[in-house]
Amino acid sequence: MHVVETLQRQAVACEELGSPMYAELCRLIVDDYEVGGVSTGVLAGYEDRPFGDAIALRLLGSVHRLVLAGELPELAAFYPSVGGTWDPVLGWEAFEQVLQSRSAELRSLLTQPPQTNEVGRAAALYGGLLQLVEDVPLPVRLFEIGASGGLNLRADQFRYNLADGTGFGPAESPVVFDEAWSGRALKPMPLRIAERVGSDIAPVNPLTEEGARTLTSYVWPDMPVRLGRLRGALAIARQVPADVHREDAVSFVHGLELSRGHVTVLWHSIMWQYLTRDDRAAVDDRLAELGAQADEHSPLARLRLEPLRRTPDGPFDFLVALERWPGGRRQILGRAEPHGQGLVWNNR
Repeated sequence: MHVVETLQRQAVACEELGSPMYAELCRLIVDDYEVGGVSTGVLAGYEDRPFGDAIALRLLGSVHRLVLAGELPELAAFYPSVGGTWDPVLGWEAFEQVLQSRSAELRSLLTQPPQTNEVGRAAALYGGLLQLVEDVPLPVRLFEIGASGGLNLRADQFRYNLADGTGFGPAESPVVFDEAWSGRALKPMPLRIAERVGSDIAPVNPLTEEGARTLTSYVWPDMPVRLGRLRGALAIARQVPADVHREDAVSFVHGLELSRGHVTVLWHSIMWQYLTRDDRAAVDDRLAELGAQADEHSPLARLRLEPLRRTPDGPFDFLVALERWPGGRRQILGRAEPHGQGLVWNNR
């Protein structure tokens, strides 16, 4: 996919997901690129990368990181994440100047894939775990691939409010989901997390200033709810430990073992696209091996929010899926948008 098509497609996605600022910026970069402007130099070498490489989000996140670091005061005036107000004319002029003056630095930053660690997806994790422990009332060993900073390994520490006035999770949590989900009513089951461990090929330490800035930079600057949740999750990370190893998904999953008296859960969200076909098969095969060892005292589950098909020939949709062993039963629990919003649980 040519970079122009990638930017155009990303513009539509940003618009649909609630970021008019980034939708406009993507289209303005396209206009600049097509007339041979400064963006052509910054994006040289990235002309034909697949959409899954998220080149547009790499560029936007790299600039946002410099804004958050206080290095671009002229551009910061147009970034709501630091108190500015977006303007497509004056904002583009300032953005264009950054592309020109910081092109070498931005090209270096483009090598790094996005590390969103989107907190909004935690609702799918937490709600899925509630449904799992209805049937498997055991302490949870929670493992995550593509964990980035490991923020969603603390999903049970967030507050999930529903439209009917009820809620789940600590009432005093700084991370609050209003109308977290709809559909099937979930039971407030006891949820005990015995382990919180993740892996990532380039993990981000949320306890450092640089790590927190990196995670924030990939949240779209005109989406205050997402930013607020992330900042709350960063505060929780300082209180609730979780380990994130620098390790690829295949190696990490191959190192997993079952534990008697616990349900071992592998979780992942919107990261499957970054794995090769062979790596996906290797993860699936290892889970099948572990599943063959599972029994009622040492069960295994896989919980994910990814683009999946409900049927083999059906269209892709962002689905919350749960597989459990022994038995290898797979069920679609619900669907959500890529950032976790609009989560609707299926009726059983």
